[in-house]
Amino acid sequence: MVDTLDIKINKIASSRLSQVNFFDIPFGKVYADHMFAADYRKGDWGNFRVIPYGHIHISPATPALHYGQSIFEGLKAYKNDKGEALVFRPLDNWKRMNVSADRMCMPYLPEDIFMEGMESLIRLDRDWIPTTPGSSFYIRPFMFSAEEYIGIRPSTDFTFMIINSPVGPYYSTPVRVKIETKYTRAIEGGTGFAKTGGNYSGSLYPAKLAQEQGYHQLIWTDGHEHKYVEESGTMNIMFVFGNTLVTPALGDTILKGITRDSVIALARHWGMNVEERKVSVKELVDGLQKGTVVEAFGAGTAATIAHIELIGHEGKNYFLPPVETRKFSNRVLQELEGMKHGTKPDPFGWIHTI
Repeated sequence: MVDTLDIKINKIASSRLSQVNFFDIPFGKVYADHMFAADYRKGDWGNFRVIPYGHIHISPATPALHYGQSIFEGLKAYKNDKGEALVFRPLDNWKRMNVSADRMCMPYLPEDIFMEGMESLIRLDRDWIPTTPGSSFYIRPFMFSAEEYIGIRPSTDFTFMIINSPVGPYYSTPVRVKIETKYTRAIEGGTGFAKTGGNYSGSLYPAKLAQEQGYHQLIWTDGHEHKYVEESGTMNIMFVFGNTLVTPALGDTILKGITRDSVIALARHWGMNVEERKVSVKELVDGLQKGTVVEAFGAGTAATIAHIELIGHEGKNYFLPPVETRKFSNRVLQELEGMKHGTKPDPFGWIHTI
């Protein structure tokens, strides 16, 4: 794309790249040399800059700290055998970020700020993109209120930033999940469809309880009756009943996952039956008991495809078939990984090359 922004670039004096062991990268703890920032002041975006990664200066009175007026996205880049950076569906992340911004009373973020900011960082820090198996370059765009005011109303000032992180696998083994029937992640009319910080902070305590019981994550259920499956802690949830891919239908309590959409598109491209509909806890448990649920997995940017090993419900664990026997989820994982690394065709136009 043609650059349209006047981005000021301040390069780091000495790169930290040599300090990174790319054969052992913990998720979310290592960050590349630079970050992008832009400010929204007096009704307009400006002050576009790339600066060395580091701590930022904010007012202790900013509403982001007090009332959680913040949103974020997550996407990934990979490197092909030509050394080019391949970013997976970035425009879809930009569009979803503006859906979240609208719900959280935050300003519209133009496409050029999102894309050129991301591209300027990747050009500078291309060498940070790992090539070790299972690794990727995690891109985290986020926006937060920046006004110095603690009255309860939407902020007038905002800051948009992007930071990048080389990462290893989010889940290194198949996951164990528990169906949550007490605590609630989202309710109709709330912010469940938006990628906003409060959705995640409220989920930490029930997830912690589940982890103490030996599970990695939860399967959230509806906030009224806990009767229907919604999504997992860091992922949309998907099942294969016989030869049909089944996933909860989207609504204002479920995040519109980009990996979720990619899985559905591939399934339909391959001629597989796909159902986006309500999935009751009873239907799921009955299917696990009878063996008609042959695959279960989470779909998300961080995890890509996370095979589910077992599902817990009311004190009983239901094991799924071995991962190596799962035809669909293994195939879709291989297809997506091939596209992202440039080794398989991209018939959908999902890959953005830098």
